[in-house]
Amino acid sequence: MSDKRMTPEQVVAELHDGMTLGIGGWGSRRKPMALVRAILRSDLKDLTVVSYGGPDVGLLAAAGKIRRLVFGFVTLDSVPIDPNFARARQAGAIEVSEWDEGMFAAGLKAAVQRLPFQPIRAGLGSAVMATNPDLKTVRSPYADGEELVAVPPLHLDASLIHMNRADARGNAQYLGPDPYFDDDFALAAERCYVSCEKIVSTEELVAGGPVQSLLINRSAVTGVIETPNGAHFTTAAPDYGRDEKFQRHYAASAKDPDSWAAFTERFLTGDEAHYQAEVAAWAAEQEDAK
Repeated sequence: MSDKRMTPEQVVAELHDGMTLGIGGWGSRRKPMALVRAILRSDLKDLTVVSYGGPDVGLLAAAGKIRRLVFGFVTLDSVPIDPNFARARQAGAIEVSEWDEGMFAAGLKAAVQRLPFQPIRAGLGSAVMATNPDLKTVRSPYADGEELVAVPPLHLDASLIHMNRADARGNAQYLGPDPYFDDDFALAAERCYVSCEKIVSTEELVAGGPVQSLLINRSAVTGVIETPNGAHFTTAAPDYGRDEKFQRHYAASAKDPDSWAAFTERFLTGDEAHYQAEVAAWAAEQEDAK
């Protein structure tokens, strides 16, 4: 069977300007941050990003990588809103399509099932329809005649997701409390790249948890990337939780131009090994300052 192991740089080399990119995870939980950071180091631009957004959106927006964002929310969970995203939206720097969370899930499902739309009640009677005039409604052909939102498919050129474990063939496993919608992100995309905390043998993968935790099938996966601590500073439970101190540092830095320039220079100008080393050094500095 084929060996699908790649590096973050090899993944980015297969992406292109103007593409529609899905990013899995949920808020500040199990985001493929090492792959996002690789995009930050690239020349990619004009992306349409589809995400239940967290710092992935904030970082890409701050770097000017996003042309359009389709999202259900953008939050850092313990920090209510990402300051980089807030600034980009308030300045009108990105086009936005803000959908109800259920509508967003329905759009992914429509793409997975190759349907022209997915009917759903969510969104009716809300501002979602007014702020997204391209959304249409459809009426049930049955006796009830109910009007429903016809959510269009969220077709993705590529998707990035992060799992706890994977094998070299592309089978991938989550070990935390929630699959989020990562399987739909994988199946809705022409190409799917899975970063993971550790690449293991297929035998170890099968023995590592209940069968239902094997969320991603190799048939949906283009590449597998081993990125230890690669979801940092978001969660990758049970391997690690969110780095709350560093997330607060990120959010505080994003509110001030000078602080953000210093944050970028220290953490985001080198490769992934440089990022991880600087995070460890920063954490040690915080301990020494106590």
